[in-house]
Amino acid sequence: MTRPAFQPFALEEWQSRHEQGVDFPLADSGVEPVRLRELVELGADLDALLDLPLHYPEVNGTPALRQRIADLYPGQTPANVLVTAGAAEANAIVVAALANPGDEVVAMTPSYPQVEGMARNRGCRVRTFGLDPDDGWRPDLAALDAQVTPATRLIAVCNPNNPTGRVLDGSEMTAIAAAASRTGAWLLADEVYAGTERTTDAETPTFVGRAERVIAVGSLSKAYGLPGLRLGWAVAPEAMIQALWRRHEYLTIAASALSMALAEAALAPDVRARLLARGRALVRRGADVLTAWVAAERGRLSMVEPAAAAFGFVRVHTGEGSLALADRLRREASVLVAPGACFGLDDHLRIGHALYPDRLPEALERISRRLT
Repeated sequence: MTRPAFQPFALEEWQSRHEQGVDFPLADSGVEPVRLRELVELGADLDALLDLPLHYPEVNGTPALRQRIADLYPGQTPANVLVTAGAAEANAIVVAALANPGDEVVAMTPSYPQVEGMARNRGCRVRTFGLDPDDGWRPDLAALDAQVTPATRLIAVCNPNNPTGRVLDGSEMTAIAAAASRTGAWLLADEVYAGTERTTDAETPTFVGRAERVIAVGSLSKAYGLPGLRLGWAVAPEAMIQALWRRHEYLTIAASALSMALAEAALAPDVRARLLARGRALVRRGADVLTAWVAAERGRLSMVEPAAAAFGFVRVHTGEGSLALADRLRREASVLVAPGACFGLDDHLRIGHALYPDRLPEALERISRRLT
């Protein structure tokens, strides 16, 4: 089989090339980050951190951290948890474990495009099922059923969704889990935006427990405001965790000892509740500003209001493609947004709204002045 040409990760390339050189990096997908001082004040033990030996930690994650993560999922134990260097590593080792050349992978679109891109780079046959922008970003479940076959090895979803902010309802989750169970496929659920809900304090339910072969991926980067820790995890049946662990040893060996210690503090029940409340407040404030701005653009822009996440996926009706517009905004307005083309929809922009709450109106005004 001919090896496919390498497909760069267009979204992350766009951000890594440009996000440090602009006044307003609104391509970012998280909330305003927590400062280390804030985390210590919330409950991290500073003396214990200062006395922490900076040696290799437990490769699969410290027992205390894996217990705190397991407690977030029904019926799970530390043996069902692998701590990784961010959700990105968790997604990567799942693809490495399950998606071999020639295998079928079914991916939700639009979605965070990492899994789809890695599967294509491995020579997989990638099929997709869409979220419909004209139907509130509801998933096309008929398309899912048509795409999933006995040859499907992996189904990848993102809930709450990046870039749309759509949260699947219970019947949709049941249908997706059933599609995986019917064919014996593994279901990879990227759940890093759980906890960023806009209209409720109830966390988005996990896919864990809805089918036998589920791998849930989480992270401290989004709802918790701790992206600099680069701390994520996978939750799965124990045999799958062992398979992922073997690949983790090749890729990173372990997440950092300091990040694990800080993650233990962040996931203490009382600290976790306060971090999520902080993140939701930023999401709600920013979403209200973004929604009002889109409405004021009088038809040049539109948006399905996001139910969660720290961004909106804004449709542009001016006719200018997202790559050209995003590049022009970067150069002329010093505002960086994520082109919808990176998600397969060239008439959209993903605009982060929870990173610089006090400066967001100025950034949006700069965009307005340059819309054609």
